[in-house]
Amino acid sequence: MEILRIAAFSYNNAGGNPAGVVICNEMPAETEMLAIAKQVGYSETAFLTQVNDGWRVRYFAPEMEVPFCGHATIASGAVLGEKFGESIYKLFINQGEITVSVAKSDTGTFSATLQSPATWSEIAPNDYVEKLLTELNLATADIDTNYPVRFAFAGAKHLIIVLKDRKKLADMSYHFERVKTLMQQEGLVTIDMLWAESNHRFHSRNPFPTGGVYEDPATGAAAAALAGYLRDIEWQGENNFEILQGEDMGCPSRLSVQYTKNKGESIKVTGETRHITETNR
Repeated sequence: MEILRIAAFSYNNAGGNPAGVVICNEMPAETEMLAIAKQVGYSETAFLTQVNDGWRVRYFAPEMEVPFCGHATIASGAVLGEKFGESIYKLFINQGEITVSVAKSDTGTFSATLQSPATWSEIAPNDYVEKLLTELNLATADIDTNYPVRFAFAGAKHLIIVLKDRKKLADMSYHFERVKTLMQQEGLVTIDMLWAESNHRFHSRNPFPTGGVYEDPATGAAAAALAGYLRDIEWQGENNFEILQGEDMGCPSRLSVQYTKNKGESIKVTGETRHITETNR
């Protein structure tokens, strides 16, 4: 079984979020996929097997199966592009069907665009938010009031927290097990902590203790959920925007996001990729 290691949402051919990609003749047992994900040690590993006119894909973090993972989808698209050519690939995930389109650049690297599942968002309960903020060493006064704290979904559930101050984002710290427990209560995959630089750029950090990872350097599913959230709150910014993530952990990543004005519609998230080798980890 060949395990390919691809960094998705790389920035200037560096950084990005590492994902394992395994193309299988048939889908392994869940216990085997979980064991492989632990062995790979990345936040997610994608397992793909060809079915009919598309590919069945499942995503595993070191500690659990994840319903949808954006960066592993981008990485999978790059692998499919390398093996079978530039195209739009149909992917069957646990909760439905999505697509990933793949293009090759002049330099030989691949970029991919995922089309997310449908989106929704809803206000998070105040008492729950206050507990999480305390564990994140934050206070209500640190929240940018232009962005209400909400749950947001685009294939996986996230909590959106937009901070007033870039330094607060840079200083992110939390107690792993306590935040993990709180996240599990609401079925959260990550907490999407952000700072809005402008109407077309956000900076982000994503705690991911539920998957056994302290922080995710690029989170495509959260980027899609954020776009759905921004649409729901009738954000006046641009419907093409970028997210810079991983900067504070020395792994710069860039996610390009595009959405329509129609509530609930799928979100496009685009990223460049690079192969991970022993010399460019």
